[in-house]
Amino acid sequence: MPATIIIGTQWGDEGKGRVVDYFAAKMDVIARYNGGDNAGHTVVAEGHKLALHLVPSGILYPEKTCLIGAGTIVNPLTLLEEIKTLREIGVEVGPKQLKIAAGAHLILPTHRSLDGASETRRGEQAIGTTKRGIGPTYADKARRVGLRAGQMRNRQEFAKAVRNLTEIHNERLINLYGLEPLLVGPIVDQFTEAAGLLAPHLVDGAALVAETLAKGKRLLCEGAQGTLLDIGYGTYPYVTSSSPIAGGALTGLGFGPKEVESVIGIAKAYTTRVGAGPFPTELNDKIGEQLRQVGQEYGVTTGRPRRCGWLDAVILRYVAQVNGLTELALTKIDVLSGIEPLKVAVAYELDGERIETFPAEWGAEAVANCQPIYEELPGWEEDLSEIRSREDLPENAQAYISRIEELVGVPVKFIGVGPERESMILP
Repeated sequence: MPATIIIGTQWGDEGKGRVVDYFAAKMDVIARYNGGDNAGHTVVAEGHKLALHLVPSGILYPEKTCLIGAGTIVNPLTLLEEIKTLREIGVEVGPKQLKIAAGAHLILPTHRSLDGASETRRGEQAIGTTKRGIGPTYADKARRVGLRAGQMRNRQEFAKAVRNLTEIHNERLINLYGLEPLLVGPIVDQFTEAAGLLAPHLVDGAALVAETLAKGKRLLCEGAQGTLLDIGYGTYPYVTSSSPIAGGALTGLGFGPKEVESVIGIAKAYTTRVGAGPFPTELNDKIGEQLRQVGQEYGVTTGRPRRCGWLDAVILRYVAQVNGLTELALTKIDVLSGIEPLKVAVAYELDGERIETFPAEWGAEAVANCQPIYEELPGWEEDLSEIRSREDLPENAQAYISRIEELVGVPVKFIGVGPERESMILP
């Protein structure tokens, strides 16, 4: 069982990039299985702060193979910019290091325009998307009219397909939203040129994964966003358009559950969310602002300030159930230094009753009506950034971690104590 899946346990932004970076050193293939360039992983290494949006975090290890899986969607222009940025700091991103599954779908500029137009029309009911074309691209995939990466191998036929889909999208922009169409020619030219540069990276993604597993090599499955943004099991409709949960790794990369050895959930020591939607433990006070400033809670991709709140154990129990978590990685516990007391939501009050399960299937309205029931825990003042063993943490920090394990029923194996690559307590 050589496959490890890493997932986010909240609404994304949990610090998955650094955990993936750590595990990548032990793996042979690192594969991204969902989402698009609306997500971002940050890795701080050798003086560089790298914001990766499509390229798997394992790209920092030149001897590893990185795969953008069929469950992802790719903006070719954004991907080429990311490759260029990596090369400028000396990271090799050739066809040997980075591979793109032929089944991955492609984002056009018109997808982005449709995304923005849809959000604008929703007005106060806007979901809070990044307007990067994610939803419309997955919608085209479901309608069976989308562009797939494999089509880039034949530049002439690819140009025709890009032109056709762009024209279809322009009709919708005109007739549905009353907007000006995008110029078709420049889009076709840009994407045809991009196809020539990216075609050498194309592979049969499922075949590569199968070969990796058959040889007993180790596969790391890297998800984007978090479980509560899952289109099926998140706070619908305030969700993304793909499946960030562990099951999404299987469908996004094309392999079966018997190969899974571990499912590692990444959780912040508090909770954040970007965009609209319910957030039971949100803090709109000085503590919430302190978490935002000390934790540098701003989106990697958009720069948007994140909403911040107390840790929610109800959410973590739900996520452990949905994903079959085998262990937790707790990040940013250092951000909590100096806050007294700390609070953890252990249950909710909903319609006058205490509940200990997360009501995701009842929709966003039910979650919005949940009032957190808190348990208070003593805080600590010490700087944790130089600590490298759990036993050396302040007694109250150790107690905080132990209480999380009790509430969730999953052991905490990794603890992040600072932003640097090495600022982690390992098992």
